[in-house]
Amino acid sequence: MQQTKRNGTEACKSAMSSVKDALYVLNGKWKLPLIIALREGPRRFNEIQKELVDITPKVLSKELRELELNEFVVRKVYHTVPVTVIYELTPYSSSVSPIIEALKEWGEQHRERIVKHRKEEPVTA
Repeated sequence: MQQTKRNGTEACKSAMSSVKDALYVLNGKWKLPLIIALREGPRRFNEIQKELVDITPKVLSKELRELELNEFVVRKVYHTVPVTVIYELTPYSSSVSPIIEALKEWGEQHRERIVKHRKEEPVTA
């Protein structure tokens, strides 16, 4: 791999670009938890909001719209009285399952490590 001045290798630049693309789609506090919640099955807006607890309706609406634009979620409108709107994951959304599982495992290990180290630290007054 040949290195260019100040810009790193082509492989590094390519990796950086790909990671930026992924983070652009999955950015923020709510995208992955929203995908995880919808893995349980199709949900109405209020059901999703109750499951995610602290998310505001405005933010949830924005996040769902962005996931829909990126083909992770489909919004189905049923012409009932009142109108029923259901959100569900697309088959494409399963492409992030390995990422979610890796983050879950790392998060569990990290929490365990931090808790262990905090217990070992002497208390100073």
